[in-house]
Amino acid sequence: MTENRAISKAKLQIFADHCAAAAESMAYTLHRTAHSSFVKETEDFTTGLATPEGLTFASPRDLGATWFVCLDYGNVIRQVENYEEGDIWITSDPYSGYVATHTPDIHLWKPIFQEGEIIAFAVSHIHNTDVGGAVPASLSRTLTEVHQEGIRIPVCRLVSNGKLNEDLLKFMRSNVRVPEQNWGDLKAQIAALQTGERKVRDMVVKFGLDVFKEGLVGILDYAEEQARQIVAGMSDGSYEFSDYIDEDSDGGRPCRIALKVTISGSSLKLDFTGSDPQLQSSLNLPTGGNPRHALIMVGLTYVLYAVNPQILLNSGLARVVTGTLPEGTCVNPVFPAAVGMRSMMCKRVQGLIMGTFAQVLPDLMPADPSSGGPMVNVNAVDFRTGKRVVACINPMPGGGGGSARCDGTDGSGGNEGYLKNTPIEISEIEAPVRISRYELAPDTAGPGQHRGGMGTILQFSVVSPGTRVTARNRDRSRFNAWGLRGGREGQASTFLLNPSRANERNLGNTDIIALVPGDVIRITSGGGGGFGDPMKRVPSAVLRDVVQGRVSIEAARDIYGVVIQGNEIDEKLTAERRGTTNGVNSFYTLGQGRREFEAVWNEHNYRKLTEVLSGLPYDWRFFVKHSLFDFIGQKPADTLRLDGSDVEEAFIQLCAQMPALTRAVSAVASQH
Repeated sequence: MTENRAISKAKLQIFADHCAAAAESMAYTLHRTAHSSFVKETEDFTTGLATPEGLTFASPRDLGATWFVCLDYGNVIRQVENYEEGDIWITSDPYSGYVATHTPDIHLWKPIFQEGEIIAFAVSHIHNTDVGGAVPASLSRTLTEVHQEGIRIPVCRLVSNGKLNEDLLKFMRSNVRVPEQNWGDLKAQIAALQTGERKVRDMVVKFGLDVFKEGLVGILDYAEEQARQIVAGMSDGSYEFSDYIDEDSDGGRPCRIALKVTISGSSLKLDFTGSDPQLQSSLNLPTGGNPRHALIMVGLTYVLYAVNPQILLNSGLARVVTGTLPEGTCVNPVFPAAVGMRSMMCKRVQGLIMGTFAQVLPDLMPADPSSGGPMVNVNAVDFRTGKRVVACINPMPGGGGGSARCDGTDGSGGNEGYLKNTPIEISEIEAPVRISRYELAPDTAGPGQHRGGMGTILQFSVVSPGTRVTARNRDRSRFNAWGLRGGREGQASTFLLNPSRANERNLGNTDIIALVPGDVIRITSGGGGGFGDPMKRVPSAVLRDVVQGRVSIEAARDIYGVVIQGNEIDEKLTAERRGTTNGVNSFYTLGQGRREFEAVWNEHNYRKLTEVLSGLPYDWRFFVKHSLFDFIGQKPADTLRLDGSDVEEAFIQLCAQMPALTRAVSAVASQH
């Protein structure tokens, strides 16, 4: 950390507040002028200010996505040799600097000059509802390479000397399904950058150029100092945890993400060794191996902010982190791996980080948020206008995790709580659907002394032929949100076609489906994990949940030990039931799906699997993982050794069957 004595802490705070207000003004401009419901209602966008080197130093707190506090534009800024006044640059390519992390995210940056020198950049991103590609809304776990995920824009000049690059715009409009929607959102982004430039010039007038430049250095240093104070207050040591995505591909195997956090003094190491190989699906998280990447830092930012809500939110926080994201894994894939659904992986990484730090800060970290509800997009020809629409009708975050202080948030999971719901009226105007239910889902919250948050139910019917629904980020139908300190896991998410009809079908984690008029979709997002023994929950709180429809009478009796008769607590029967029922005392409470899986794929087997896969070329790893899973799955349960030797034996047999695999192993060994 560089020492900055020119500006006092009080003045740095004032300067930081001005910067945040500038970013907030940018966000307001974008929010009020955007066209798509996913931006103007759901608020999947960001605005901000970055240093001349590209480090984000200001972000809004009240509008937009909260994942990009530590975003570093440096890798794309350095690709431009010469900036000029009036420039705006653009990219959406996940492999052009790892700033855009999937193709729907359009990132813009505008240099702000003062006296011929770049003093800052105004930056922004939005998530376009559709950027072309193989499926409506561009994203599905069924896709296997980035080329299928819509247009990729490398680093290009969008505006030169205030004049729009019409050829680039024509190219963009001709490759998306609803070009006027994308163009409207792009204009809103450009307007936000103009606002940012104006606000920076106002700050230069107010503070002076020298103080402005010193302030940028100072607020990054101050955030680092605050982060180091927090980390220094934690107990030194190593802490490990892992979590899963239900499927590593369409109908595939579970995907494991593993983390080891090492705390030493005021520094942290994040080691993701043991995570699965890069996937032949779009769930990969493109980080370029940078453990300070913005999408890796989200969970840690939440941890730091939970300890000190007054902490400055900027890229200085990331300086406390070093670590390892092994190349060729699901958290650091190599081109041309598909990455469109990286938000699901990101959310699981966030929960994983918070879950690991629960061992360090057990009274502060919450149980797991559900993170299994999808973004629901509809692609159809609107019978009212004859026009094709691609619209997000609602995000469906599950419930938040319970904590030592309070219940989890209903219908708004902690690591995606920034996503706003879209009013039913707006959804029905923008897409040819009829919504019949949008409500909280009873008995989905993980029971606990402080229960998890409830999931939500969305049910709608389609009215146009040729309708396709994409439900990206479908998950948590097998591996439920885990509970903490005796709290139980949240309920799983569900995805049903034509519920309660003769042709009802459970769609599992399917994320794209073709529908006909009259078809009904019902989606239930999962509940957050509970915190603490449910038997210790205040009986009056259980009664309130029952009266309000959050918990059934049966669950109150069987899980919470509270017997309710006629909207009143039967004190005698409740005392008897609570006196004879033993609570769960484990630190983590894992759902049945995870317990069954880890009964076979325990730490020994997974350690051996990681060892085997790390010795293979990237293009072999996913195939070999699935082959070894098949081998172990075919062995009788009473013959499994569970010490890793079965995995080693399976790999030896696979090499014997495939000489090409043996040669691949030898080639990698010779390189090392």
